[in-house]
Amino acid sequence: MKAHLTIPVTLFTVLAAAATATGNPMLFLLAALTALTVLLCFAGVVWASSTMRVSAETDAESVHRGDEIQLTLRVQHRGWIPVAPVLLELDMLNGAQEREIRLKNMPGRTQTLRMKLHASHVGIFSSGIRSCTVEDLLGIFRRKIIPADTEYTMTVLPLTFETEPLAMAPGDPGSEIMARATEDLSAPSDVRTYQPGDAMKKIHWKLSLRKGELMVRRFDEPVLQEALILMDCSRPPALGHAEAEADLRDALLETAASLFSDQLRTEHTVRMPLTGSHPADADDSMGLPVVFDMLARVDFSAADRFEQVLMMESRRLGKVGCIAVISARLNGAMADMMVRMHRMGPNMRLYLVTFVPDDPAAMPLIAKLRHAGIDVAYVTPDAGA
Repeated sequence: MKAHLTIPVTLFTVLAAAATATGNPMLFLLAALTALTVLLCFAGVVWASSTMRVSAETDAESVHRGDEIQLTLRVQHRGWIPVAPVLLELDMLNGAQEREIRLKNMPGRTQTLRMKLHASHVGIFSSGIRSCTVEDLLGIFRRKIIPADTEYTMTVLPLTFETEPLAMAPGDPGSEIMARATEDLSAPSDVRTYQPGDAMKKIHWKLSLRKGELMVRRFDEPVLQEALILMDCSRPPALGHAEAEADLRDALLETAASLFSDQLRTEHTVRMPLTGSHPADADDSMGLPVVFDMLARVDFSAADRFEQVLMMESRRLGKVGCIAVISARLNGAMADMMVRMHRMGPNMRLYLVTFVPDDPAAMPLIAKLRHAGIDVAYVTPDAGA
């Protein structure tokens, strides 16, 4: 509790001294009113701050980058003595410094402020109210409280853009072979009880005679080739500018979201492993909202170097028909690993996210990849969106 009592104490002292010296009842009344005003101001601040409830709510749990949501700040108290508009100290969602806000111009038992929050970058942003300062109308007393449970969260999902279709490597089994799979009687994988409509040539006659009921062979169906999306989840290159680095992360996430979204329109399966503090393995069995939420939680904190991730994925390429690599960096080890993976069979495409597509340091590596038959596409971060 802070008090600025210099003026009211001086005024009370002067009035009381003058009243005593002159015997004027009006001066005694003014001195008493001054003391009563100070007491009421003190009681109002204590009453309001002791019964205060603070809440922060957003009108949507998730938005896409570039959208806006409305934040509603509300302060309620049960005190009957008016207090000044409440001063809130906020932690801003975008990681900027705290901000002080007066809720409204007029005092009251319920004070509300509605403000727009701009979703500048993809991610999960949490913030809250750090403190709440209550003052009386005359500014004599001030009390700061730390409210509990005032955290608010905004999930910013990536935007998408059209991407060039990923071409599968030669040898794609395709839907025609899938349709003929059940006619392949050379490789049964299991048996089951006969069901009406099963072809007679699938009946396992010897086993049926032994069990006394009709048993039918089951056969494995070939699986369509898989599209593998590999995004570099380690920290992107430092650019010396926080906003530019955030734009770089947005471009990485939105390239991955666009590729995944476009690939879902094909008949092939899709897999996208994500590393970091929130590891996940997204695939086409999940809906796009779930996958976009996974991408929003990527914090680019993966400890393994991306070439190690490429090496691990190279050990399970049996069903992979194409690979899309998304990264904001390119080095010799990564280029060698991608060439090696491409030679194992899958088609490959590198999406290089950079502000400098014609970087002289990267040109020899780009040439090496293209010479090996690997597509290279550039993505320029959308600064200021």
